[in-house]
Amino acid sequence: MASGEDDGSVEEKDNHKKRTISPFALAWLTFYNIAMTAGWMVLAVAMIRFYFEKGTHKGLYKSISKTLKFFQTFAVLEILHCAVVRTSVIVTGVQVSSRIFMVWFVTNSIKQIQNEESVLLFLVVWTVTEITRYSFYTFNLLNHLPYFIKWARYNLFIILYPVGVAGELMTIYAALPIVQKSGMFSVRLPNKYNVSFDYYYFLIIVMISYIPLFPQLFFHMLRQRRKVLHGEVFVEKDD
Repeated sequence: MASGEDDGSVEEKDNHKKRTISPFALAWLTFYNIAMTAGWMVLAVAMIRFYFEKGTHKGLYKSISKTLKFFQTFAVLEILHCAVVRTSVIVTGVQVSSRIFMVWFVTNSIKQIQNEESVLLFLVVWTVTEITRYSFYTFNLLNHLPYFIKWARYNLFIILYPVGVAGELMTIYAALPIVQKSGMFSVRLPNKYNVSFDYYYFLIIVMISYIPLFPQLFFHMLRQRRKVLHGEVFVEKDD
């Protein structure tokens, strides 16, 4: 699910597992998470500055789109990071791919919806989530994790996750009539490949997929919250 806090590149591990990460991997992951924290902070500042200067959210997406696309696409490396820190490839893959899909194939491609309030909604949620998440990973790697960052990491998602998902779903819903009318990304028969694809119905399927995926990922984070903040132990299979 695109808006939730995934179990990303550097989940909190015990000291023994941390020692199994090579110095090179540790250096790279630290650099990566510092860079991503800085990137999302730049986005946060840009969003705040734009709103104070313009007094409206209209035009905001266009003004930050290049930075957003760069840092969100760069997050694809987190799938590779799972092999280093032994976290869930499936959870991370769903999170990252859904975010990239929302950026490139929905909001960026369908310019008519870029000024929707729902876009602002998920952008704010993503920004707060990612600043918190990457800060957590960075300090955790450095073995200097302030409690308030740990608390934010495992509490803010309770509100941010459903709000962000609502923003994404409303954005996709707003895109449906435009996609249906334009026929964008669709392939009609007859053609030499003898295949058809309707992007309008594909988006509907994407929206429906939130029904089974949202509870799974949300409760996954709740289990992580109970384990990290309250010391409860869960036995989960490696993906």
